[in-house]
Amino acid sequence: MKISKKSVINIILMLFVLSFFVTPIGYYGKLLLNRIFSFSPPVIEASERQQINDYDWKLKDADWNFFNFEKSKGRVVFVNFWASWRLPSEAELTSIQELYNRYKGQMDFYIITNEEQAPVEAFMAEHEFTFPVTYLIIGEKMPLDSSVVPASYLIDKSGNVVIHKEGISDWSSNKVYKLLDELIAQ
Repeated sequence: MKISKKSVINIILMLFVLSFFVTPIGYYGKLLLNRIFSFSPPVIEASERQQINDYDWKLKDADWNFFNFEKSKGRVVFVNFWASWRLPSEAELTSIQELYNRYKGQMDFYIITNEEQAPVEAFMAEHEFTFPVTYLIIGEKMPLDSSVVPASYLIDKSGNVVIHKEGISDWSSNKVYKLLDELIAQ
């Protein structure tokens, strides 16, 4: 019995597709595809931007201490809602780490999760992320919608939401860097 070249190619292709569902190769392949197909987030037109008026929002820092979002009033702020168990969040966090490395100290970062502290710390260590993690307090009033994960917001010094992106984006791009440089300089 002779197997044709076409049959061999079909079998290899089916095994490759199957590997995406049952092997670690599939997991890393899906991460890579998410990163490849994430683009710079769209900037909201100035006339369409919503403004945050109430900065009174209680959160917890990585040491489990309570603090208020109000401390960021008058600053450029990046907010990202994420979950360690969501593959798109993991794909996006690499570009957020690059953004943080470039702009830490020049603006405020809130990379927010509603998970327990132990699994988040393990996730952060495993991926060598160093950005500060903020913990959401469920039931607390908040100025932003946290129902979609991942989702991100970029807020200017006046409290205007310049970017609101549900799903993943590439935050480590020249377009984002140029916008941030302008917002920070204002």
